Amino acid sequence: MKVHVFQHAPFEDLGSIRGWLNGRGAQVRYTRLFAGDPLPVLDEIDMLIAMGGPMSVNDEADHPWLTGEKQAVREAIAMDMPVLGVCLGAQLIASALGARVYRNAVKEIGWFPIQGVESAFAFPSEGMVFHWHGETFDLPQRVIRLARSEACKHQAFLFKRNVMGLQFHLEMTDDGLRTIVENCRSELISGPYVQSEPELLNISESQCLATNELMNEVLAYLVDTRAPKTLHSTAAGVMASGRG
Repeated sequence: MKVHVFQHAPFEDLGSIRGWLNGRGAQVRYTRLFAGDPLPVLDEIDMLIAMGGPMSVNDEADHPWLTGEKQAVREAIAMDMPVLGVCLGAQLIASALGARVYRNAVKEIGWFPIQGVESAFAFPSEGMVFHWHGETFDLPQRVIRLARSEACKHQAFLFKRNVMGLQFHLEMTDDGLRTIVENCRSELISGPYVQSEPELLNISESQCLATNELMNEVLAYLVDTRAPKTLHSTAAGVMASGRG
């Protein structure tokens, strides 16, 4: 399997996704948009992953590469290629499908619960996940909402069977947490859904591993039509309780 990654900032990489891809023997290549890398030839790849980043999908004046990236996402979807978007990546998918992306009423930064919406891919009814975003999006036409939270009603969606957008970060590892804090500490301002640095870093290893396991299931669902459609019970229990 040939997987291509759109990376928007050096400090927002694949995280736990890399382990799943390595286990599948995937060939992974990058377009590091912040470094001016060229976009891929889509006919030569099997899956596209768009990661997070500090910019907005609307910042085309400051980041002209966003125009071409959105077009590449749109074409990959039209080719029925598995596509996963994380945070900014989810907003890129929404924008590529014609939906509006805009500032959310509040920032959502830290470990906060999501509520799964009964649908094709069943997120837990209550699961603790990591967030770092200030924008949201309208749901594109013909997508299925998968999850919501108190701070943001559109947290995850599915288009067709093989395109998923996640506003939150299931791929986050302990190293990833520390790296994103080091680079984006200025965003940790007072707010009802913004945790302090000690709060968001004080998370158990089992909590991270539970969200990573859910990311594994998301990936399997997108690339394998026989993959389970519900969260494993062990991961669900840890995510629901927020304890490890």
